[in-house]
This record gives sequence, C-alpha cells and structure tokens, in this order.
Amino acid sequence: MNHGYDFPRQIQFANQEEKQEFSKFPTKTGRRSLSRSISQSSTDSYSSAASYTDSSDDETSPREKTQVNSKGSSDFCVKNIKQAEFGRREIEIAEQDMSALISLRKRAQGEKPLAGAKVVGCTHITAQTAVLIETLVALGAQCRWTACNIYSTQNEVAAALAESGVSVFAWKGESEDDFWWCIDRCVNVEGWQANMILDDGGDLTHWVYKKYPSVFKKVRGIVEESVTGVHRLYQLSKAGKLCVPAMNVNDSVTKQKFDNLYCCRESILDGLKRTTDVMFGGKQVVVCGYGEVGKGCCSALKALGAIVCVTEIDPICALQACMDGFKVVKLNEVVRQMDMVITCTGNKNVVTREYLDRMKNGCIVCNMGHSNTEIDVASLRTPELTWERVRSQVDHVIWPDGKRVILLAEGRLLNLSCSTVPSFVLSITATTQALALIELYNAPEGRYKQDVYLLPKKMDEYVASLHLPNFDAHLTELSDEQAKYMGLNKNGPFKPNYYRY
Repeated sequence: MNHGYDFPRQIQFANQEEKQEFSKFPTKTGRRSLSRSISQSSTDSYSSAASYTDSSDDETSPREKTQVNSKGSSDFCVKNIKQAEFGRREIEIAEQDMSALISLRKRAQGEKPLAGAKVVGCTHITAQTAVLIETLVALGAQCRWTACNIYSTQNEVAAALAESGVSVFAWKGESEDDFWWCIDRCVNVEGWQANMILDDGGDLTHWVYKKYPSVFKKVRGIVEESVTGVHRLYQLSKAGKLCVPAMNVNDSVTKQKFDNLYCCRESILDGLKRTTDVMFGGKQVVVCGYGEVGKGCCSALKALGAIVCVTEIDPICALQACMDGFKVVKLNEVVRQMDMVITCTGNKNVVTREYLDRMKNGCIVCNMGHSNTEIDVASLRTPELTWERVRSQVDHVIWPDGKRVILLAEGRLLNLSCSTVPSFVLSITATTQALALIELYNAPEGRYKQDVYLLPKKMDEYVASLHLPNFDAHLTELSDEQAKYMGLNKNGPFKPNYYRY
C-alpha cells in the first residue's frame, strides 16, 4: 500500500534502563507452591461470569502436554485445546463491536496486501487480539503468536486460535520461565523465519536482539504499540543498534486518545470492581501520572464520587490536572490517607517499600501501566510479610502488626489481568496496527531508514473514519472555497503534524 507520503520522525527520548524486572511468588512451607497457585488461578473465569471454567484442578503444565488440533497440527502450546469452541464464540462476540477492523478485512482480503508476510507477534491474547490476528491471516499473513503478559491470556481464545491454525504459545498464569520459553518457540522454528514483528512492550524485540540477531536480516519492520516498548526502540535507535525500521503506534492519535484514554476510563473501574467489589464514592485515591491513561482513570473515579489527587513530574500535565479539578501532590505527603494507589507512569519504583509500609490498613494498590516495574513488588517478598491469595489476581500482603495491603495482579497491568477491555476501542488500535504492518511490509526499499517512525496523519484519519458509521456520524465536507481559504486538501489531512488533539 503506497500512500506517497513521508512519515515524520519522532524525537528521541532520554536513555532509560532496558532490562525488565520479574519477580516470583513466594512459597512457604505448608502453602501452595508457585506452580499450583498459578495453575489454580489460570482455571478461574477470565472474561465474565459466563466464561469457561475448567472444573478439574489440572496442575500439568501445558509444556508437558501433547495436544493436537482437528487438522492434526501440534505446533502450538495452550492450556486446553478442547476450549476452542467456547473461544470461537468469544471471538465472534468481539467481532460484533469491531466492525471497522472487519471492514478493513473485507476491503483488503481480495488484494492480499500481506501475502508472503510472516508475522511474529507478542501481545495480550484476548478475543479482540484474535480478531486482529485473523484479519492479518485473511490479508495473506502467516502468524506465530505469544503473550506479552503472564496473566492476560484468555485460555479459550488461545485454544480457538490454535484450532484455526495459528501457532500460538500462551496460557494464563505462565511463570517467568514459561514466558520466555513461549517467545522462543515463536521465533526459533525450523523452516520458518519471521519477516515482520508486532510487539507490545518490547519483550519479543528484546529477545530477538539477544538470542537471534540474524533474524533481523529478513525482518522488514517492527510495529510497537506500548509506551514501554517505544522507549526501548528509541534507546536502540539512539545507540545506533536499531537495524530495521520501526513504527511507533503508541504515539499515533488513534492509540493515545482512544485506547489509552477512553479504554482506561472504562476498564479501571471494571478491574477494581471485579477484584475487590470496592465502593468508589468518598474513597481517597491517588493516581500516579496524568498522561492519557492517568486522565482516563481520574475521570472515571471522579465520576463515581472518589476524591482523587494526582502525582506528576511534568509541569504541563500537572497544570492540566489542576485545571481538571485534581489536587497535585507528592506521594509521600498523602500516602497515609489513601484508600487506593494507582500507577500510570511507565516508570519504575514509583511505589516503593517505604510508601507501602506507610499505607493504611486495607489500601488497594494496582498498576495501569504496561510494565510490572512501577510498584516495587520485589520488596514485599520478605520473611516478615505474609501473602494470602484471596481470589484470582488478588493478594493480601500482611504486615507483622496485622495491617493488610491489597495488591492486584502482583503489580501487573490491572485491566487486562483482572477484567476485559471494550472491543470497540481495541478495534481502533488493532486497525492502526494492521495498517502499520501493511505499510512497512509493502514500503519500497529506502522509504524507511533504520529509525522509529510515527504513523502519518492521513492514516490516523482513515482509521477514525472507519469507526464513524458505528455512531451514524456524518462528516461535513469543505467547499472548494473553504478548502482554499484554509489551505487544505478537501480529503485531508485536516491538521498539521504538530497539532495536539
């Protein structure tokens, strides 16, 4: 797909530490082991009360099972291939609210713009992602897929993808070792080599650089959708180590303003309600970070009557928070009074052990950023603290004096670990990802250098236009005279690249 426009180059961020930190669930004599607690939680309902729940307490690791789909293939590793039929229904439900992505699929499947593309993907494996994967397949791609988060996989959806012929390696409740093993199985396969990467968080890209750098000789480009992954790409670019073009989907308008803002505005409440049944009215809440995710969280919590304050490092975001009616504070000034602490920064050690020690009994602590580094969970793995798993993804961490802090998803991404996210808003991001893959895969040699690029405004506008029919929205068209007066093309783009929505 040749659009005939040049992508603006994004400014590079300051260097940040690349290595992601993982921590393990502590085991105690007489308590369940890590593998048991994880296998137990992985059979819990993921998406709704009607979701698939396996009545047998199956402790066998998926890695130790030999499973075969109806076509005789065993090139996958999921919790239980027998859940495929249920997963198919979940995917069909998601499709109903992702009409724009389905529309793109129907428009482009005749010309097969991804014919010959071999896409290796590392994202959350949910019904919505499955609609994206199956769209890529319909457009001609071969896909191998793994999970970017150990808790967010819908087992039944992974089974449905495996049944349909996608080589998927993921299950809910993987260990750290499982996580990297699954990534390795996607990349390291005889007779198949990826030529496109779709990443969420940068772990797949990191693994390929670390273990299989020769793969980049065939890769035409990387599409990355998270703040964390984009940071990593800019670090590689700054160090002169980025050896293929990369598309920064995270900073496209359709991702920032819709997925980050509107998705989090709805899913923060969903995740908190499902895990804690908390009442929001009158609760004291601090939200760390007032970017698009923080804005969405604050808006939702305020609407239900919570008393919300914000922490910020950026004076512009801080001023926005003030103008929106939120008090901007330092965490150490308010942590003793808070009923909830929510991180949305993409940084590390935002909530340290010092802050956790000072929290009041019953304080709920959770993270809405992609990475699990924002809350220093590792500092809680000490002998004097007792951990109680009270329900799936909910731990009570108990201090010697009996104080309890309620930690959700072990500090990992709350909404995708503990609830679902709206299909419609994910359709916007998924459509953007699909177009970015098509653009990079079909770009003539030389259009993209070994650097990080933003999506062009025209593509953002196209993605938005695909979603307007859902609302029966009718755009006004400029007259020739108006277009000339504004200095615009009647068909867009309608805003300069520096415009901030």
